[in-house]
Amino acid sequence: MTYATLSQVKAALRITDSVDDTMLTLALNSADEAITAYCGRTFGTVAADTVRYYAGAKADVIEIDDAYSLTSVAWSRDGATWTATTDYQAEPLNSFTDGLTWPTTRLRAINNFSWPNMQGIQTVKVTGKFAFGSVPFSITQASILQSTRWFKRLDSPMGVTMGEYGALRLLSRVDPDVEVLLQPYRRFRAAL
Repeated sequence: MTYATLSQVKAALRITDSVDDTMLTLALNSADEAITAYCGRTFGTVAADTVRYYAGAKADVIEIDDAYSLTSVAWSRDGATWTATTDYQAEPLNSFTDGLTWPTTRLRAINNFSWPNMQGIQTVKVTGKFAFGSVPFSITQASILQSTRWFKRLDSPMGVTMGEYGALRLLSRVDPDVEVLLQPYRRFRAAL
Protein backbone atom coordinates (compact mmCIF):
# COMPACT_ATOMS: atom_id res chain seq x y z
CA MET A 1 0.00 0.00 0.00
CA THR A 2 1.57 3.29 -1.02
CA TYR A 3 0.61 6.55 0.60
CA ALA A 4 2.34 8.81 -1.92
CA THR A 5 3.46 8.33 -5.50
CA LEU A 6 6.94 8.25 -6.92
CA SER A 7 6.10 11.31 -9.02
CA GLN A 8 5.08 13.25 -5.88
CA VAL A 9 8.38 12.40 -4.19
CA LYS A 10 10.34 13.33 -7.32
CA ALA A 11 8.46 16.64 -7.54
CA ALA A 12 9.31 17.41 -3.91
CA LEU A 13 12.99 16.77 -4.65
CA ARG A 14 12.83 18.61 -8.00
CA ILE A 15 14.05 15.47 -9.81
CA THR A 16 13.02 15.20 -13.46
CA ASP A 17 14.96 12.13 -14.64
CA SER A 18 14.61 8.45 -13.75
CA VAL A 19 18.21 7.76 -12.67
CA ASP A 20 17.32 7.48 -8.97
CA ASP A 21 13.90 5.83 -9.31
CA THR A 22 15.01 2.55 -7.70
CA MET A 23 16.38 4.23 -4.58
CA LEU A 24 13.47 6.68 -4.42
CA THR A 25 11.01 3.79 -4.59
CA LEU A 26 12.89 2.01 -1.78
CA ALA A 27 12.79 5.16 0.36
CA LEU A 28 9.08 5.64 -0.39
CA ASN A 29 8.16 2.03 0.45
CA SER A 30 10.24 2.21 3.65
CA ALA A 31 8.54 5.44 4.68
CA ASP A 32 5.11 3.91 4.08
CA GLU A 33 5.98 0.85 6.18
CA ALA A 34 7.28 3.10 8.97
CA ILE A 35 4.08 5.17 8.88
CA THR A 36 1.95 2.02 9.07
CA ALA A 37 3.96 0.73 12.04
CA TYR A 38 4.05 4.11 13.81
CA CYS A 39 0.31 4.70 13.44
CA GLY A 40 -0.75 1.09 14.02
CA ARG A 41 -3.06 1.15 11.02
CA THR A 42 -3.07 0.70 7.25
CA PHE A 43 -4.30 3.60 5.14
CA GLY A 44 -6.04 3.23 1.80
CA THR A 45 -8.37 0.55 0.49
CA VAL A 46 -8.19 -3.19 -0.09
CA ALA A 47 -9.56 -5.22 -2.99
CA ALA A 48 -11.51 -7.92 -1.19
CA ASP A 49 -13.27 -8.77 2.05
CA THR A 50 -11.33 -10.71 4.67
CA VAL A 51 -12.42 -12.47 7.84
CA ARG A 52 -11.03 -11.55 11.26
CA TYR A 53 -11.84 -12.84 14.71
CA TYR A 54 -12.07 -10.85 17.93
CA ALA A 55 -12.44 -11.61 21.61
CA GLY A 56 -14.80 -9.48 23.62
CA ALA A 57 -13.20 -7.81 26.63
CA LYS A 58 -16.46 -6.05 27.55
CA ALA A 59 -20.03 -7.19 27.16
CA ASP A 60 -21.11 -4.16 25.15
CA VAL A 61 -18.08 -3.08 23.04
CA ILE A 62 -15.59 -4.91 20.84
CA GLU A 63 -12.53 -3.12 19.50
CA ILE A 64 -11.77 -4.15 15.92
CA ASP A 65 -9.13 -3.30 13.33
CA ASP A 66 -9.96 -0.34 11.08
CA ALA A 67 -12.79 -1.38 8.74
CA TYR A 68 -14.26 0.92 6.12
CA SER A 69 -16.80 -1.68 5.00
CA LEU A 70 -18.47 -4.40 7.07
CA THR A 71 -20.12 -7.32 5.30
CA SER A 72 -21.13 -9.43 8.30
CA VAL A 73 -20.69 -9.81 12.04
CA ALA A 74 -21.35 -13.21 13.56
CA TRP A 75 -20.73 -15.33 16.62
CA SER A 76 -17.82 -17.57 15.65
CA ARG A 77 -19.23 -20.62 17.49
CA ASP A 78 -22.51 -21.13 15.63
CA GLY A 79 -22.23 -18.62 12.79
CA ALA A 80 -25.36 -16.73 13.89
CA THR A 81 -25.20 -13.38 12.11
CA TRP A 82 -25.93 -10.18 13.98
CA THR A 83 -27.73 -7.33 12.30
CA ALA A 84 -26.52 -3.74 12.20
CA THR A 85 -29.08 -1.28 13.63
CA THR A 86 -30.84 -3.96 15.72
CA ASP A 87 -27.99 -5.93 17.37
CA TYR A 88 -24.98 -3.62 17.08
CA GLN A 89 -23.85 -0.22 15.87
CA ALA A 90 -20.56 0.64 14.21
CA GLU A 91 -18.51 3.38 15.87
CA PRO A 92 -17.48 6.12 15.73
CA LEU A 93 -20.98 7.24 14.89
CA ASN A 94 -21.22 9.07 11.57
CA SER A 95 -17.55 8.14 10.94
CA PHE A 96 -16.57 11.59 12.16
CA THR A 97 -14.59 12.50 15.28
CA ASP A 98 -12.42 15.49 16.16
CA GLY A 99 -12.91 17.04 12.73
CA LEU A 100 -11.58 13.98 10.88
CA THR A 101 -13.26 11.09 9.06
CA TRP A 102 -12.60 7.65 10.55
CA PRO A 103 -13.27 4.01 9.70
CA THR A 104 -15.17 1.72 12.05
CA THR A 105 -13.00 0.80 15.05
CA ARG A 106 -15.62 -0.48 17.52
CA LEU A 107 -18.81 -2.48 17.49
CA ARG A 108 -21.27 -1.64 20.27
CA ALA A 109 -24.02 -4.06 21.27
CA ILE A 110 -27.43 -2.40 21.43
CA ASN A 111 -31.04 -3.25 22.41
CA ASN A 112 -30.07 -5.41 25.41
CA PHE A 113 -27.76 -7.43 23.19
CA SER A 114 -24.28 -8.35 24.44
CA TRP A 115 -21.19 -9.89 22.93
CA PRO A 116 -20.36 -13.41 24.10
CA ASN A 117 -17.31 -13.27 26.35
CA MET A 118 -15.59 -16.56 26.85
CA GLN A 119 -12.51 -15.37 28.75
CA GLY A 120 -10.43 -14.16 25.84
CA ILE A 121 -11.52 -16.78 23.30
CA GLN A 122 -12.14 -15.33 19.85
CA THR A 123 -15.91 -15.28 19.78
CA VAL A 124 -16.78 -12.67 17.15
CA LYS A 125 -16.25 -13.23 13.42
CA VAL A 126 -16.16 -10.00 11.39
CA THR A 127 -16.06 -9.98 7.58
CA GLY A 128 -15.25 -6.79 5.74
CA LYS A 129 -12.65 -4.56 4.20
CA PHE A 130 -10.02 -3.86 6.85
CA ALA A 131 -8.08 -0.64 6.25
CA PHE A 132 -8.56 3.07 6.86
CA GLY A 133 -10.54 3.48 3.63
CA SER A 134 -8.61 6.45 2.28
CA VAL A 135 -5.19 8.04 2.46
CA PRO A 136 -5.60 11.37 4.28
CA PHE A 137 -3.62 14.34 2.93
CA SER A 138 -1.53 14.41 6.13
CA ILE A 139 -0.45 10.81 5.55
CA THR A 140 0.55 11.55 1.95
CA GLN A 141 2.54 14.58 3.10
CA ALA A 142 4.22 12.55 5.86
CA SER A 143 5.16 9.87 3.32
CA ILE A 144 6.70 12.44 0.99
CA LEU A 145 8.65 14.15 3.79
CA GLN A 146 9.95 10.93 5.33
CA SER A 147 10.88 9.29 2.03
CA THR A 148 12.75 12.39 0.81
CA ARG A 149 14.61 12.53 4.11
CA TRP A 150 15.65 8.89 3.83
CA PHE A 151 16.62 9.32 0.19
CA LYS A 152 18.82 12.32 1.07
CA ARG A 153 20.27 10.29 3.96
CA LEU A 154 22.22 8.34 1.31
CA ASP A 155 24.34 11.49 0.89
CA SER A 156 25.38 11.32 4.55
CA PRO A 157 26.35 7.70 5.28
CA MET A 158 27.86 8.55 8.69
CA GLY A 159 24.72 10.35 9.88
CA VAL A 160 26.25 13.80 9.52
CA THR A 161 25.61 16.26 6.74
CA MET A 162 26.98 19.67 6.00
CA GLY A 163 24.38 22.39 6.20
CA GLU A 164 24.30 26.14 5.95
CA TYR A 165 25.61 26.43 9.53
CA GLY A 166 28.17 23.63 9.41
CA ALA A 167 27.90 19.95 10.35
CA LEU A 168 24.43 18.69 11.30
CA ARG A 169 23.71 15.41 13.08
CA LEU A 170 20.72 13.68 11.51
CA LEU A 171 17.88 12.47 13.72
CA SER A 172 17.50 8.77 14.41
CA ARG A 173 13.73 8.91 14.90
CA VAL A 174 10.67 9.96 12.95
CA ASP A 175 11.10 13.44 11.52
CA PRO A 176 9.44 15.95 13.92
CA ASP A 177 7.26 17.40 11.15
CA VAL A 178 6.21 13.90 10.13
CA GLU A 179 5.34 13.14 13.74
CA VAL A 180 3.04 16.18 13.87
CA LEU A 181 1.27 14.98 10.72
CA LEU A 182 0.89 11.41 12.03
CA GLN A 183 -0.09 12.10 15.65
CA PRO A 184 -3.88 12.36 15.11
CA TYR A 185 -3.85 9.02 13.27
CA ARG A 186 -1.80 7.06 15.78
CA ARG A 187 -3.74 4.15 17.24
CA PHE A 188 -2.96 2.91 20.71
CA ARG A 189 -4.28 -0.45 21.83
CA ALA A 190 -4.53 -1.94 25.25
CA ALA A 191 -3.04 -5.36 25.78
CA LEU A 192 -5.60 -8.00 26.69
